Amino acid sequence: MDRRISKLLIANRGEIARRVMRTCSEMGIATVAVCSDPDRDEPFVREADEVVLLGGARPAESYLRMDAILDAARKTGSDAVHPGYGFLAENAEFARQCADAEITFIGPSADVIAAMGSKIEAKLLMQQAGVPVLSTIDVSDQSIDAIKKQLVNVKWPLLVKASAGGGGRGMRIVRDDSELEQALDTARQEAESAFGDGTLFIEPYIESSRHIEVQIFGDTHGNVIHLFERECSIQRRHQKIIEESPSPAVDEELRQRLCDAAIKAGEQICYVNAGTVEFLLTESGQFYFLEVNTRLQVEHPVTECVTGLDLVRLQILIAQGQPLPDEARHASLTGHAIEARLYAEDPANDYLPAAGRLHRCRFPVDRSLRVDTGVDEACDVSPFYDPMLAKVIVHAPTRSEAAARLAGGLATTQIHGLQTNRELLVRALRHPEFIAGETDTHFLERHDVTELAAPMGDASVEKLHAVAAALASQAERRAKADSLASIPTGWRNNPSQFQQVQFTSPSGEIDVQYRLARSGLSLLIDGVEQADSQLIDGTANEVSLLLDGVQRTYLVHRVGQTFYVDSSRGCTALKEQPRFPEIDADAVAGSLTAPLPGVVSEVLASEGDSVKAGDVLVVIESMKVLHQITAPTPGRVSQLAVQPGETIAAGEVLAVIDEE
Repeated sequence: MDRRISKLLIANRGEIARRVMRTCSEMGIATVAVCSDPDRDEPFVREADEVVLLGGARPAESYLRMDAILDAARKTGSDAVHPGYGFLAENAEFARQCADAEITFIGPSADVIAAMGSKIEAKLLMQQAGVPVLSTIDVSDQSIDAIKKQLVNVKWPLLVKASAGGGGRGMRIVRDDSELEQALDTARQEAESAFGDGTLFIEPYIESSRHIEVQIFGDTHGNVIHLFERECSIQRRHQKIIEESPSPAVDEELRQRLCDAAIKAGEQICYVNAGTVEFLLTESGQFYFLEVNTRLQVEHPVTECVTGLDLVRLQILIAQGQPLPDEARHASLTGHAIEARLYAEDPANDYLPAAGRLHRCRFPVDRSLRVDTGVDEACDVSPFYDPMLAKVIVHAPTRSEAAARLAGGLATTQIHGLQTNRELLVRALRHPEFIAGETDTHFLERHDVTELAAPMGDASVEKLHAVAAALASQAERRAKADSLASIPTGWRNNPSQFQQVQFTSPSGEIDVQYRLARSGLSLLIDGVEQADSQLIDGTANEVSLLLDGVQRTYLVHRVGQTFYVDSSRGCTALKEQPRFPEIDADAVAGSLTAPLPGVVSEVLASEGDSVKAGDVLVVIESMKVLHQITAPTPGRVSQLAVQPGETIAAGEVLAVIDEE
């Protein structure tokens, strides 16, 4: 039966909400956004035809509230709901309630979601279909001693995994039984926070494997098809950061076997709408079923690029009762596509999420780049949700060309104000292992993440960027001058003393002295004269310099006393030092401060407690991840400044320990 959709509510936020809206606009379907309090000014809210405020900040107070979302659909007369990914996308009860309310759910049936939502049950169903699976130990409602007894003859390492949801949350590698109890507790808490379901299971952890997945679609007319494979092996915390299609490890024979297995999986459960069948691929070419994601995947754009299909449009057509169109049933692969997920996080600091003010996120104007993002050029990144800023995708005739274009596009993106994983992505895409197609899920463990995530420019580049910042600052002052505004920046008619500016860069202090006169630019960097230097042009935002026979253009963005300078050699954040430094009051000795903004999940100590180094005192939830704050030294807790449920800022004092 054809069920025409005229208005669609998107039960999600950010990038995926905007992505769904884009297709709806092309199909003539009105859109409704729902939003939490922190999201009221986000782009997806402004772009929707109608908006319903959910209130609250944390997911449990907003995007996980089924009653509020269904009420929003009724209020607005929405005849369909698209769940996106995450939040309620794989919640069988939500799909069931949509059906009960006669609202079309863009996805498979509640029964299929429930069956695949239990990854234990899913594996049993796949075994029946003849799809290879890994052995599984269900740890639900079992004591730690009972669990350990089942692991006596099991080969380590093991993987503790959440039965619900995905995205690497609620997942921990365990290498011996001494780590097991803590891994189970943390994974359970994380799964409950992210998905509202703390059910866990354990399976073998296969070293040196690849993560391969197959996109499937089923319609209500009994058709189940595949749209080829994607490789998602480069991961951090079991969450994908680089995805591509097709996989460099898959030849035609293996592709056929993988896709046949994926179709068997879909047919076994009478699958309808978009789904992804995920596999682990070993070095020997054997593959094992992992799970079926009963939703659209974050990495769906690479499949769209190589097939030329709009997967959201296919979802809507199927939800309307239409059969899969011929172009989907007879799809073919063209070229190669690679996607990189740009996150606000610090890879060198255990991928600590970054939240706060993003002063600029400006991507290069390049037709070969597709950018799917939920943020404006400048915005506040909330601590309550996933820290992904954008997905950047390139489609090219060859894999090597796609990798080169994507690395170049990321390298020239201006990102100011927050630490990101941009440098890590660029170096991964340019790494010999990646170029050779030899990566696996341990890529980021084999290589020093500190080196991969280091600033693109070295100390010599920082010095050149400091010169550009100094000249841009002078140009800004010149532009604001009331008289003689047409005179070049820093220019002097007669010989005069050098102008001096000092900056703090990631590598240390930089001293810049310059003088502009009729004879040209005189320049000293850290007291060393630069013999061959010439200012070609200079404004507050752009400086063109000839140094040592090479001319380069530097883009300068000033925020307060910080200068962000971008060039072909990287980006540097430089803080201008005041001529008369202020003296800051010392922090209270023994203070433990929050490394990032978030919400206090647990307080595990009391004032007066004696603690050992490494004892967990406070647990902070930020961007769906739990962060443990531990005692750095033995001592006594003399002050606890926070309570569970309290929202905290980065740098806020959590506790004070008097050292013993």
